[in-house]
Amino acid sequence: MNAPTSSPAADKSLPAHSDVEAEIRKLAEENAPKRPAQLETEVERIRGSITRLTSSSIDGLEELTSELQGLQRFLNSEVQRVQGEIESALAGINIIIDTIAPWRTSAAASAPPTGVRAVRAGPATSIEAAIARAQRAEGPRAQ
Repeated sequence: MNAPTSSPAADKSLPAHSDVEAEIRKLAEENAPKRPAQLETEVERIRGSITRLTSSSIDGLEELTSELQGLQRFLNSEVQRVQGEIESALAGINIIIDTIAPWRTSAAASAPPTGVRAVRAGPATSIEAAIARAQRAEGPRAQ
């Protein structure tokens, strides 16, 4: 008698087991589509974050590039200005050299022979000449 009673109990446990499996499948199917949707949502959120970060980085780089280009234009203009001033200064020096050149050649041509002191012009020359005259005048008296 025990055997027939256990058999209907076993029959009842099988449908219960089947119901549990069916419920698990149903839950798995319901959750399975949600996971890819959640994953897609996370992927979109990450893409959005990356886009915002790269766009702000790109904007910052573009701003920096424009500032550097402005600085380059300024430096180029300063280089041209300084080169112009140098050329102007060199032209002035050349004019001075050209003006002095005839004086140098005439002074060199009329220079006294070696060993004789050249005569200087200006107030110091007058003082030196006066001292030399005074020494000459005193020289013969001392002897």
